Amino acid sequence: MLRIAVPLAFAELGWMSMSVVDNMMVGRLPNSAVAIGAASLGSALFYSFAIFGIGLMSGLDTVVSHAYGAGDWPEARRSLGAGLALALGIAPLLIALTLLCAPLLGAIGVQSPVREEAAGFTRILLFSLPLLLVYTTFRRYLQGIHYVKPVTFALITSNLVNLGGNWLLIFGHWGAPALGIRGSAISTVIARLYLAVVLMLAVRLRDPAAFHWHWPEPGRVWRLLQLGVPAALTIGFEVGVFNTATALAGRLDAASLAAHTIALNVAALTYMVPLGIGSAAAVSVGRALGAKDPGHARRAGWTALGLGVIFGIGSGTMFLVLPGPIARAYTADPAVISLTIRLFVIAAVFQICDGLQTIATGALRGAGNTRTALVWNLVAYWAIGLPVGCWLCFVLKWGVIGLWDGLCLALLLVGAGLLGVWRSQTKLWKTT
Repeated sequence: MLRIAVPLAFAELGWMSMSVVDNMMVGRLPNSAVAIGAASLGSALFYSFAIFGIGLMSGLDTVVSHAYGAGDWPEARRSLGAGLALALGIAPLLIALTLLCAPLLGAIGVQSPVREEAAGFTRILLFSLPLLLVYTTFRRYLQGIHYVKPVTFALITSNLVNLGGNWLLIFGHWGAPALGIRGSAISTVIARLYLAVVLMLAVRLRDPAAFHWHWPEPGRVWRLLQLGVPAALTIGFEVGVFNTATALAGRLDAASLAAHTIALNVAALTYMVPLGIGSAAAVSVGRALGAKDPGHARRAGWTALGLGVIFGIGSGTMFLVLPGPIARAYTADPAVISLTIRLFVIAAVFQICDGLQTIATGALRGAGNTRTALVWNLVAYWAIGLPVGCWLCFVLKWGVIGLWDGLCLALLLVGAGLLGVWRSQTKLWKTT
């Protein structure tokens, strides 16, 4: 499990560190709170739809790992072709939906300076959406065949590309124009082009015959949709609730939005490790089931969950011990720092459950079950957590702290629920 999970966890950390670096660097612009808030809202709008496309590709975890476990390479390659067709077909629709929803930032009451900067940031970022989906398809194929080190390499080195682009284009070094947060968006597009190219080369290196398939069969695309749509909706509901919380925080003062952005950014960074472990659980469980070995699938899932608990204890402790230094790495604004420290305490509470829910989701995905997590996410986040958070924030006047209390409640519920579902699944395998 560690041989697969560690490179994937580093890959997820490399992915998220792009956003961390972006927020840290735009936070050094003259109006720090507006810059951080605009970049956060722009990213939230972009990912509200891009994450659905990324989730659609998650069906590759199941079909490629099952084919790999059964030793059926032609089947795995045909699934790659179906994945690429799906990625390129869905990208224009997601771009159009993002542009149509951009005016909603004004409708929900986001302040004018933040709204205008966020809209410009998003329009540039949309050029990276097809690249992002192609990269995701190649990545799912590589992890499905247990060849994960190139994914880590690509993401770590792409951070260097992004860092250099930010330094040049945000602040205008070496004669480049000083474009502010728009420079950060351009740098992100360049970094995602690099990611797609590197992983395409990695696929050709590991499997030279990977691109030797005919036009994708509709049945294979349909199978990916059957697996991917529930997974995409699950991810969409989870990411969407946090993006909605970001938009709602935009109705508060700039310090509240900036503190929410910083705390969410760091919590999302720690979340990348269980997300990587969850991907490892998906392909390990899938490979075992493809090889007709449910006992190994059961052990793989529980091992991944155990690793998630250990990491959750460590990350929660970090939030409690080092809140001040982490906040000051983003901004020098005393009001933002003070509020961020209070949010870190709430983040510490939900670390273990957040890890359990994403790893259990991955293990169930490896077993071909992508619908159960969808139901739990829908109920816990949207029927319970967000309404409670809004009530605490706007009715009881707790502000952004109330929003985070509602999100914490949702994570506790979904973590406990999906752990119970996985336990029931493993009992079924054991008895049969």
